[in-house]
Amino acid sequence: MSHEFNPPAVDGTALPRVAVQIDPFTPRALQPLARALLWINRAMVMLGMVTLLLAALVLTYSVVSRYVMQASTDWQDEAAVFCLVAATFLCAAYVQSLRGHIGIEAVAGWLPQSLDKWRLMLVDLMSLLFCTFFAWKSWALFHEAWVEQQTTSSSWAPPLTIPYGIMAVGMTLLGLQLLVQFSARLNALTQPAGGAMS
Repeated sequence: MSHEFNPPAVDGTALPRVAVQIDPFTPRALQPLARALLWINRAMVMLGMVTLLLAALVLTYSVVSRYVMQASTDWQDEAAVFCLVAATFLCAAYVQSLRGHIGIEAVAGWLPQSLDKWRLMLVDLMSLLFCTFFAWKSWALFHEAWVEQQTTSSSWAPPLTIPYGIMAVGMTLLGLQLLVQFSARLNALTQPAGGAMS
């Protein structure tokens, strides 16, 4: 279960359309950021699909070269891990924009709707704070790896700026997405019923 903003059903069907939309309660000041995130998140999903395909091809090549051709595989595992890190972190903001992350809804059924709105806003705030800290730490690790020219310990030794940079960008995008969603949720609590921002 997720606690998402559900778009209206398409063609009278019972299932909601899987589409990312800007929450109508998003403050006007953040609407340009919300529109930019829509475009960036779609681009990151495309990139994530490519990195998943690359990881699959690299791992397939690794198996074939190791067991059929008896060749050494010193770079394939790390390259596949980097691709999977990219798919995971760069697509996180898109998944959040759909509110598709797994959430435990044990308390939701017990609370009245008025209190549940506050719970959802608090969850968004805590997620925003965590992701902001994670993004800051990732940028710090990226800077350290850049300055010290750190590499992995394998014989291939790619620079650690690659995974740290991917983590930093992905968590920054996720933090921005959470900021937009938290502000929309907070705005919805302060607006009278039916008073969405235009």
